[in-house]
Amino acid sequence: MSQQILATGRRKKAIARVVVKEGTGEFIVNNKDIKDYFCMETLRIIARQPLTLTGTTGKYDIKVNVIGGGPTGQAGAVRHGVARALVLIDPALKADIKKAGYLTRDSRMVERKKYGLKKARRAPQFSKR
Repeated sequence: MSQQILATGRRKKAIARVVVKEGTGEFIVNNKDIKDYFCMETLRIIARQPLTLTGTTGKYDIKVNVIGGGPTGQAGAVRHGVARALVLIDPALKADIKKAGYLTRDSRMVERKKYGLKKARRAPQFSKR
């Protein structure tokens, strides 16, 4: 595999465009190293989960452009994109990645605000008098 593989991952409002090619294990997110972009270790772990699961951590260089959402949504979008790219590279990995749930698009979204309420379900404070 000398060419690069493109994949897209999504979660909440975040969209991650992932480019995977053979290399030394470099992981770049928005032109920054993953350690600089995702400050919390848990977010870095989430983003790397498909690589850890398949044992391909140092095998591929990954470059990600992620927009929208917050840090957690972006980490989930990166995980989704990396998982899709790994399946395109090696279809034999699909069973393990799918079983772990990394190929499934997390369809949960923020519930819309309703009129008469302060948020989606939060009602104004009630007072008898």
